[in-house]
Amino acid sequence: MLDAALQPLQHRILVPMARQIVARGGRADTLTLTGFALGLGALPLIMNEAYFAALVLIMLNRLMDGLDGEVARLTTPTDRGAFLDIALDFFFYATIPLAFAIADPAGNALAAAVVITSFVGTGSSFLAFAVIAEKHGLPASAYTGKGIHYLSGLTEGTETVVFLIAICVFPGYFAEIAYGFAIACLITTFTRWAQGMKAFGGTGAAS
Repeated sequence: MLDAALQPLQHRILVPMARQIVARGGRADTLTLTGFALGLGALPLIMNEAYFAALVLIMLNRLMDGLDGEVARLTTPTDRGAFLDIALDFFFYATIPLAFAIADPAGNALAAAVVITSFVGTGSSFLAFAVIAEKHGLPASAYTGKGIHYLSGLTEGTETVVFLIAICVFPGYFAEIAYGFAIACLITTFTRWAQGMKAFGGTGAAS
């Protein structure tokens, strides 16, 4: 919901950094993989209840995620890079609630399962729409700078980052925050289903 509003600000902040990286020979794929490794480093920290240190790695992961796209646009975007960016992001998002479940199975496991399930809903509806949109030649959303059709919703990247920050700052309220965010994700899923049914109604036989 907030991605479109914040994207120009993010662009202004990250482009100078991206130019410095390009000038030093940095590559977008390297940033993507480095960010993913940093994000995974948050898992053992959360499992050992080192939440502030985990949050630092999560935010570095998000910084790398923004920088890799800017570096790609300053050089040569590739399908491999786009694939890595999307695939690793979705996996990373799911690992953080899993780590909270491992840290406190009795208090967090059910809430983690619910929020991970809601991630499946938002992620699958997003990717399914993008695949069919590509098939029908719909243009990628202009504001994202991404190479696929970006279907907006109540919970996008910004809201997910806020969720990750919240559970690390207030780990004792993980379950309550996770259930609330899961509800928002389910709303996003249902609205994307409706958008897809409307956008692709009558455009061809279902498979």
